[in-house]
Amino acid sequence: MRPLVIALLVGLAAVTGADEARAEMVEFESLSGWREGGQLEALEAFLVTCNQLDAPYWRPVCKLAGDVPKDDASARAFFELLFRPVIIGKPPALFTGYYEPELNGSPVRTPTYAWPLYRRPPDLQDGMVYYSRSEIEAGALRGRGLEIAWIDDPVEVFFLHIQGSGRVKMTDGSTIRLGYAGRNGHAYRSVGQEMVRRGMFAAHQVSAQTIQAFVRRNPAIGAELLNHNPSYIFFRKISNLPPEKGPIGAMGKSITPMRSLAVDPAFVPLGAPVWIEKEGQATLSRLMVAQDTGGAIKGAQRADIFYGYGDRAGDAAGIVRDGGRMVQLLPIDRAWALTGGN
Repeated sequence: MRPLVIALLVGLAAVTGADEARAEMVEFESLSGWREGGQLEALEAFLVTCNQLDAPYWRPVCKLAGDVPKDDASARAFFELLFRPVIIGKPPALFTGYYEPELNGSPVRTPTYAWPLYRRPPDLQDGMVYYSRSEIEAGALRGRGLEIAWIDDPVEVFFLHIQGSGRVKMTDGSTIRLGYAGRNGHAYRSVGQEMVRRGMFAAHQVSAQTIQAFVRRNPAIGAELLNHNPSYIFFRKISNLPPEKGPIGAMGKSITPMRSLAVDPAFVPLGAPVWIEKEGQATLSRLMVAQDTGGAIKGAQRADIFYGYGDRAGDAAGIVRDGGRMVQLLPIDRAWALTGGN
């Protein structure tokens, strides 16, 4: 999965600089809300990808994780016994949200279902700069039999490209699960940032909902705005994925709503537990697991929270742009190696 989320829409800058290398060990007691529970859900999410953690310091904890009794107190004790909290980089963090959209689709083109979702063209090679979004929208791939489904709303298609995976409810009552299959090689350009540049909105006014509403009210200029972003995403059907399971993340496993994070793996190991303290309108303190990545997720104190699927999750994810801090839970040996005990 490759979630290019709201951070891209508004042109948020990633955290960079010398502070990225900073590592500080802290106490569990300093984690706001740690004693309030929820660690069992995080442990269950951790177990989904634990067997993919190859470093020697992960193997003992992963071996023991499956034997932890299924209650919050035992899960909390497991993390306190075998991990240490480490802050990498310098807070404040930057949190955004992403979700799995649910669209309406048809297997054939109709006057209502007129906007295609394409599978990856066979002539598209990794690293190739292919047709731009505007060229594809003008029909560059038409007639090649690449359509997976036809959708009833071009704005929903655009935001499916932003999220990188989704569900399509077909006219026959079936549902198709889609995952990321590739991109056209063009650099992403922020539609939200372009709207600010043109004086349409102030930066603080731009959100996914703002963009969606504007494009629907102004279809001609809206289509031109969407084509300001030349990047284009191709999809693949994912079979045998139960409806209660989340989309496939960067570790090849389903991610869990409100327990999975997209992170920068240059600073946060994929599969690691991460304690987040998100500020803003809906504060959030909980243990999550780094199981995904994203094109806009750059820096040690940068994360994208997976909110689930459907409109409600999209509404919640679309307004998140908050500070706070991220604290990685690392096996004791690794924590000490990074911090020297400091």
